[in-house]
Amino acid sequence: MSLDRARARTEPPAPETVTPRRGRGTELVLLIFAIGIATFAYISVDLGALGRVPPNALAYLGGLSAATAVAHVVIRLRAPYADPVILPIVVTLCGLGLAMIHRLDLADGTTRASTQLTWMAIGVTLFVCVLLFVRDHRVLSRLPYLAGLAGLLLLVLPLLPIVGHSIRGARIWINVGGMTFQPGEAAKIILIIAFAAYLVQTRDALALAGRRFLGVDLPRARDLGPILLVWLGALGILVVQNDLGPSVLLFGIFVLMIYVATERISWIILGLLLILAGGFAANAVVSHVAERIDFWMDPFIDPQGQVAQSLYGLAYGGLLGTGLGQGRPELTPIAESDFIGSALGEELGLTGLIAIILLYALLASRGLRAGLLLRDPFGKLLAAGLAAGFFLQVFIVLGGVTRLIPLTGLTTPFLSLGGSSLVMNWVLVALLIRLSDAARRPAPPSATSSSTTDTAVTQVVRIR
Repeated sequence: MSLDRARARTEPPAPETVTPRRGRGTELVLLIFAIGIATFAYISVDLGALGRVPPNALAYLGGLSAATAVAHVVIRLRAPYADPVILPIVVTLCGLGLAMIHRLDLADGTTRASTQLTWMAIGVTLFVCVLLFVRDHRVLSRLPYLAGLAGLLLLVLPLLPIVGHSIRGARIWINVGGMTFQPGEAAKIILIIAFAAYLVQTRDALALAGRRFLGVDLPRARDLGPILLVWLGALGILVVQNDLGPSVLLFGIFVLMIYVATERISWIILGLLLILAGGFAANAVVSHVAERIDFWMDPFIDPQGQVAQSLYGLAYGGLLGTGLGQGRPELTPIAESDFIGSALGEELGLTGLIAIILLYALLASRGLRAGLLLRDPFGKLLAAGLAAGFFLQVFIVLGGVTRLIPLTGLTTPFLSLGGSSLVMNWVLVALLIRLSDAARRPAPPSATSSSTTDTAVTQVVRIR
């Protein structure tokens, strides 16, 4: 009897079961606003340029709404606890990109916006497939070396003599059945998965400190192999494919993921030093890189005037922009792809461009938040790699457009014209949705009840 009374006094109260809000209603409301913003931007382009409502406005609204509705329904069924902010941000960015591509179509007499909407539908299809077949993100960590090999093969694929294809001097495309595809976009995601799985196995060794220099604990010499290997691989991509963007992006992602895994600032310092060393070497060996640096130092010596026209457009837009349909973004070369940030900055102004950058920052922060909430180390590293790599790409692209850094030739995610980039970025978003669902999903009741029972039994044993 006394034992029962002692147990009643010492047993902790039963924990209250708090079921987190799924947020699907919030997501639906935000999606309605996102579709409204995209449609308003699309109509404003015709009103500003031609003074009329576009005749295909209802068809555009229907296509965008259908693709968005499919993605929303699949999230409700397969990832009900996913972050409700991610999908609305992506739809908003896609809608703004479609509106600007339509604006350039009116100036050039082309129909690239309809093609971009088709690629968006394909991207949503792959988005759905990822959520349906990847029920648990941890299955992606089972074969890290095979994933790394697959990513490297995709990077090498454009070098093959039959399928390889060069565009504007960069050999990063393949041509299959009359259609071009950039396998590096798929390789980026696969290599991030391989990096995360590899760092989970080796992070304890990489976190060990070596010699101390100027107040910084340097990594041990025996642990420098992985970062040097990735650095040499990035230089090889740069030299062979004659393209600066993918090499900088992949190496930057790997350095950031090592930092997240080890929490040592020495890896960031070492990565920056290797980037500078690689940049000097590439400037001396690769003519394409030397031209990019020369045009960065003096944009007016570029015969195509890419960076110079981009700066003129941004200056012409000013703080509030000329208004959609009322600028001259077609004067900037490759405005639909590499320089779409300049085109949007001209017609939406500095205010609109900052709003777009904040959307990217918010999207990356939601991915990092999912990484903080996840319980397994692989999920944490994967979420951090996808989110950090996503925002790093935006920084590299917009930094080149605004002459903050040399131009690299990457595309702006969800905004730029291009099927490869748009489709694979939808796959990236699907992985973030899956990770955020796992992060926000409540723990199984069995785990909670077993931990409570173990605590009570331990307390009773102590009383005895």
